[in-house]
Amino acid sequence: MERLIESAAFRDVIGRFASGITVVATLGDGGRPAGLACQSFASLSLDPPLIMLCVGKSSTSWPTIEAAGRFAVSVLAEEQRDVCAALGRPGPDKFAGIDWRASERGTVHLGGALATVDCELEAVHEAGDHYVVTGRVTELAARDDGSPLLYFRSAYAAGAF
Repeated sequence: MERLIESAAFRDVIGRFASGITVVATLGDGGRPAGLACQSFASLSLDPPLIMLCVGKSSTSWPTIEAAGRFAVSVLAEEQRDVCAALGRPGPDKFAGIDWRASERGTVHLGGALATVDCELEAVHEAGDHYVVTGRVTELAARDDGSPLLYFRSAYAAGAF
């Protein structure tokens, strides 16, 4: 017999896994940036180079990113909590006051990010209330210093590295 798992208990237990926070973003119609905060991100394959991320089906930014067929994943630095908060909520202009630039590939790179991974959309799979997205890596960049912005037990956290 299948046991019912309550949402609150699931969130509490899974929240004990610390994760980094990223922003997934691209340029939409008219060159306007579209993006979302994402903590479900991981490398998937070295050959070919693929990443995966999970996006909630309720995201209002995802349709623009999916339609573009390309995106950048910016790995947030510890000091970018405000960026995470801005990109983690719905709204017409989430990028107001955010340091960003358009890449040559038509994606959005965030100033101050620890790393940026440019991708072409490879596949999208439905999984419960999320989409599991794979991206083919087309370009990489990273800075040499800084610490990651982490999420642990439903709050921001910092680690010493």
